[in-house]
Amino acid sequence: MDIAAMSVVMANSQVRSDASLAMIANVKDLMQQQGAQLTEMLSQSVQQAPHPTLGKSVDIRL
Repeated sequence: MDIAAMSVVMANSQVRSDASLAMIANVKDLMQQQGAQLTEMLSQSVQQAPHPTLGKSVDIRL
């Protein structure tokens, strides 16, 4: 293989590697953002659950 062809192959390999790293970085940022949003959502939705038997029966004795 001559030097010019090897140079092209190495350049293509570097471009693929750079593209993969950029995609992984974007996915990582997106996952961190979604994780933060999920954590915020879960912390906001923490409320006291109603009593499990509250309102299930009615006392009609006089």
